[in-house]
Amino acid sequence: MADNAEIKVDGKSFELPLVKGSENEIGIDISKLRGQSGVITLDPGFKNTGSTSSGITYLDGENGILRYRGYSIEELAEKSNFLEVSYLLVNGELPNKQQYENFESSIKKHTLIHEDVRKILEGFPSNAHPMGVLSSLVCSMTAFYPESLDPNRSWDAVNLSIARIMAKLPTMAAWAYKNEQGHPVNYPDNSLSYTENFLKMMFAVPAEDFEVDPVVADALDKLLILHADHEQNCSASTVRIVGSSHASLYASISAGINALWGPLHGGANQAVIEMLEDIKSDGGDVDKYIKKAKDKNDPFRLMGFGHRVYKNFDPRAKIIKKAADDVLERLGIQDPILEIAKGLEEVALNDEYFVEKKLYPNVDFYSGIIYRALGIPTKMFTVMFAIGRLPGWIAQWKEMRENKEPIGRPRQIYTGHTQRSYVDMSKR
Repeated sequence: MADNAEIKVDGKSFELPLVKGSENEIGIDISKLRGQSGVITLDPGFKNTGSTSSGITYLDGENGILRYRGYSIEELAEKSNFLEVSYLLVNGELPNKQQYENFESSIKKHTLIHEDVRKILEGFPSNAHPMGVLSSLVCSMTAFYPESLDPNRSWDAVNLSIARIMAKLPTMAAWAYKNEQGHPVNYPDNSLSYTENFLKMMFAVPAEDFEVDPVVADALDKLLILHADHEQNCSASTVRIVGSSHASLYASISAGINALWGPLHGGANQAVIEMLEDIKSDGGDVDKYIKKAKDKNDPFRLMGFGHRVYKNFDPRAKIIKKAADDVLERLGIQDPILEIAKGLEEVALNDEYFVEKKLYPNVDFYSGIIYRALGIPTKMFTVMFAIGRLPGWIAQWKEMRENKEPIGRPRQIYTGHTQRSYVDMSKR
């Protein structure tokens, strides 16, 4: 293979170096193209542009492969837990027993939130979207920990910020949910695991005993692992580009939460439930909507099937399908919405049209089912996604800072007016 690619502009040739990733991915390094030739590349949405080199997540959509730091998502979901995977993403290696205990202990020390945050929370109306509440509370951490704003902090100080955000985000998320419900908040219980503690803060009712169902806790833990990172997606890229200005970790994570909030990114599992509710309100005829999905002239689209990245199958869906089945069996819920979901799933896995086009149920389909079964309102679905994605955002921010990457500054092709003269208002 040649070491360079050649581009011709106005009859002049320019050589651009080829770069090769550890999984044999090939890229063309255009970082010096503008300086050499005066031209730039145009790639709306950056679909074909690598903004960075990263050692965090490997994703091969054609073959359904997802790995964190070299470990397959299947093996991590089966053998690991969310905190261990978080350590792996943030620090690059799996922890030994002492490292894991220190990491878990550092997080449990910081699960409580300053009581003044409750005043901020109480300032939101009860119908405020919990993602807006969450991003605001995370950004407010820069006020409670102003030292985090120093771009030249030591890595020990940065690790303290990481422990704080890992500890406090579940508390903030649960409080955002309680605010929407109009219920009093619950404080953390550090005798529980990371996932169990979050479930208790979400669902415990004062003066009533609350026990976390291990099947539910295990399913949620797996969901968080599956969502922990996904390469240079919209929110991860947002975290990196905000962080490239030397914004604090908290400000960068807050920006990532807002990027995730958009329905084209983190709102897919909410869209699944909304679609199922629409089908139910129209009589619940699954066959009718399967026919609509097959009709190219019908605007209806099945949500939660296929994936823009995975061209074969979503490896995360195979893992979470079993967890969804376990949760539904354990809770014994009779819900017509979930019955419709099971009907759609059966068709998609067996119908020749869906199999041929590889329109399999994806992780958003099954995560929506699990959240629905747990009684989590659809507005909270993206918040759950944010909790899972947090270690990935931290890892992306940390890697960008460790690599001393320059401030993000995309170029553009200007398509507006050429120079024109000002005309006095009286003559217009």
